[in-house]
Amino acid sequence: MEHPHRVVLLAGPSGSGKSYIAQRTGLPVLCLDDFYKNGDDPTLPRRDGLVDWESPLSWDADSAVETIARLARHGTADVPVYAIGADRRVASRPFDVAGSPIFVAEGIFAAEIVEECRRRGLLAGAYALRRPRGATFLRRLARDLAEQRKAPRVLLRRGVALLREEPAVLRRQTGLGAEAARAREVLRRVADLLPGHPHQH
Repeated sequence: MEHPHRVVLLAGPSGSGKSYIAQRTGLPVLCLDDFYKNGDDPTLPRRDGLVDWESPLSWDADSAVETIARLARHGTADVPVYAIGADRRVASRPFDVAGSPIFVAEGIFAAEIVEECRRRGLLAGAYALRRPRGATFLRRLARDLAEQRKAPRVLLRRGVALLREEPAVLRRQTGLGAEAARAREVLRRVADLLPGHPHQH
């Protein structure tokens, strides 16, 4: 079935600049981090007694795919608003792809739904953003401190752990069907998907 709109999934390690690059495309952007489960959800995965927010099981993949499917069909859907500091959804809001044939859905778990979106005919492309690890570490720490996501020592400890895990995260995302690409490559590929773009072959 042909959908009037299709999605570009943008994955990548935490802090790699997914939101920034997604905005740079100039397309409507769906934030997949808003589909995290609430902090009191009994199905949340745990590690050392604490919720493991880096695990895909902390995220509602089914809800994300259904929302993308609604957007692909109708161009509009209600999407959750998630407060990371409170570990819960606090509202919902209308999201509109504004008539664009392509929209971007970005988040650390975007690669988890590549296969399902492809199977349903929703997928225009899927990329895992690849950046130098040191740059990602500093970008993530600055962002998390500025947004006061957690206590500074928690953020620093988490940042160091994520720095170590980053190559494995990228391997997992590419294994799930996302293509590893630098920021410039992502922007070029997305532009090529748009009808009438001068880069199109």
